[in-house]
Amino acid sequence: MSTKQPPQNRVLKILKSNVSLAPMAGITDYVLRSMVRHYSPTCLLTTEMISSEFLNQNRNQNEILKLDNSHHPIAYQICGHKPYMMNAAAKKLSPLADIIDINMGCPVKKVVCGHDGCALMNEPELAYDVVQAVKEGTDLPVSVKFRLGFTQDNMNYVKFGQKMQEAGAEFITLHARTRKQMYSGSADWSKVKDLKNNVDIPVFANGDVKSIDSAVQCMEQSAADGVAIGRGVLGDPTLIFRIEHYFKTGEKLAPPDIFERLQMMKHHLDEEIELRGENVAIKFFRKFYAFYISSIPNASKYRGVLMVEEDYQKLCKYFKEIENDLYALKSA
Repeated sequence: MSTKQPPQNRVLKILKSNVSLAPMAGITDYVLRSMVRHYSPTCLLTTEMISSEFLNQNRNQNEILKLDNSHHPIAYQICGHKPYMMNAAAKKLSPLADIIDINMGCPVKKVVCGHDGCALMNEPELAYDVVQAVKEGTDLPVSVKFRLGFTQDNMNYVKFGQKMQEAGAEFITLHARTRKQMYSGSADWSKVKDLKNNVDIPVFANGDVKSIDSAVQCMEQSAADGVAIGRGVLGDPTLIFRIEHYFKTGEKLAPPDIFERLQMMKHHLDEEIELRGENVAIKFFRKFYAFYISSIPNASKYRGVLMVEEDYQKLCKYFKEIENDLYALKSA
């Protein structure tokens, strides 16, 4: 166990739940965060990854920075490898956030080739400088999200986590896969326990938590302080609340049925249109259809229509047709 005792009381005061919404690029936008918050008033929300270079450009940033007062507690996640830009990004986001989170886990080729995201795990000294620069740019707690390592042969997550703590990080989220794995295979939650046993700051486990049962298994195997849920909320924004409720009461609340999920899907689309405008939102929303309707009969047929339709009124009509088809199957 490390002997260094960084100030962690600030993070513990902010974390009112041991379940958080993990950041997902192009996914955890204002709308999805609002939907999760509707069910869970206390979980830590995290924004989608925001480029520090983008924040330092004179471009319209209203959409990606939009915040509702109900979103607190919230972490704004920034990505980059240039300490001075990360410092400036932290300064800009501090009036909005409760925590500034640094992305050192994104495995996407474009991000890694730009020396950002998980590439920083191969450059721990630069990662150290990035954390210190962010610390100098904000009075808020700084957290870091990273992976087990770049490859199976270079799983440096324990030493890397200790290095981040030494740099001033007060909270860690560990995605229990390597960069090479991307999102394939299974998250190795037991590895999180190795990190937890070697740092003195809160650690949340991330990866493959998609149900109440998997959340329980993850907590048992990882000995983490909490779980960060990403893809599990897609198609089910109630999941974080249901896990929180189980941890508090031992009661397993049922997930939303398909008719409730269709209503959520329509609401989600409507809110994206409000945020982005109809033409942009309809195309943007196509990534979500599969998650909302994947478990229903004829899902691939419905998805084929939804993925190409660009007219809002026709989409609404088709939503109703799907609902009527399901009612007919139910009564057959």
